[in-house]
Amino acid sequence: MYKSVVKHWSAAFTPLHFRIRSLPKLLGNVCAIAGVAIWFLTGCATYHRSGLPPARVKLVEQQFHLPSLSRDLEDKILALDPLHVSERDIREVLSHAPAPRIINIHGGIYPVHRRMISFSKFLIGMGYPAFSITNANDGTYTFSCYESSDLVAGMMAWYYEKEGLRPIMVGHSQGGFQAVKILHKFAGHESDSMAVYNPLTWSRENRYTITDPLTGKTRPLVGLKFGYATAMGSGGVTRFLPNQWDMAFSLRSIPDSVEEFTGFYKFRDLLGGDLWGYGPMNYFHATGTAKVRNIELPAPWRHGAVPDTKHLLKDKAIVDRINAYVPPPEDIIHIPANEENMRPETRNLAWAEDVWYSIKKYWVTDLQTYIRAKRQREMVK
Repeated sequence: MYKSVVKHWSAAFTPLHFRIRSLPKLLGNVCAIAGVAIWFLTGCATYHRSGLPPARVKLVEQQFHLPSLSRDLEDKILALDPLHVSERDIREVLSHAPAPRIINIHGGIYPVHRRMISFSKFLIGMGYPAFSITNANDGTYTFSCYESSDLVAGMMAWYYEKEGLRPIMVGHSQGGFQAVKILHKFAGHESDSMAVYNPLTWSRENRYTITDPLTGKTRPLVGLKFGYATAMGSGGVTRFLPNQWDMAFSLRSIPDSVEEFTGFYKFRDLLGGDLWGYGPMNYFHATGTAKVRNIELPAPWRHGAVPDTKHLLKDKAIVDRINAYVPPPEDIIHIPANEENMRPETRNLAWAEDVWYSIKKYWVTDLQTYIRAKRQREMVK
């Protein structure tokens, strides 16, 4: 195991003329990093969860159901362009329809979860329904990166079965590790079967299949393919935390369990950047058909603060710009640390507008997919 690890990291750093010369030096570095890891773990941003009482479960579960839309609203949704979703489209059409469940996974250092809460409130301010962001059990906006990946994955399947729309994952820092880990689980890289978890009881159900809302047929969880997932600032010294060891060699590999993935990183990022955020070392890549993009954010931005975006709602001109944003066609993008991106009122804008664009895209795409599947089933009947 030791030899394989040394070989992997030596090969990765060879272009930079890095060499591991002695075991004592290596052990010294590992000990130093372990010290940082212990410091991280002393301030974890976690939640204390518990299931709802049975009577409450029955009541809350009634809120979750497959989309029931009028024919007129369905036609309006089918007429939308997923690649160009305007503020008017949201206000006049999408606001009357359900939305994919957003799974926000925050990092591990307290109080980083507040940054993801800020992002959640940004989404709500942009017109995304709060119901589709908050956890059904306790009303929180995020999942912790220390919560079981089996649990989060099982809940995503539960939401998909109940709501008919594929959940979207947004991971920050260690939350990005968790997002990629979950994608590998759905790709079957850990096991041939996965259990369903109920977000109301916060416990595992005694089943390993769901009823697919598009086909009405029973299917396993493994093999589900989601629309969009993203990770920001995942890597760096957090690789050495025990809960991330199983992702050491697969973090940058994106399987076919997602259609589109965007990886964000920034230069000079010790906490979340491999080799201090050196570009190519931080690139995610597809192992198959997934569309993968990599975006380098301005180095002066703070690692833990990137999801802090609620302030962008204060300026109507900025909101209009976010809604009008269309990403460039390149798969590798560099956001400059220019005056515009460094102003307090526009800080983190480049991250927010790109993620919001993809969320809007799959909001429309998945609604259209569900409507077409429903109409196809009605024709067969």
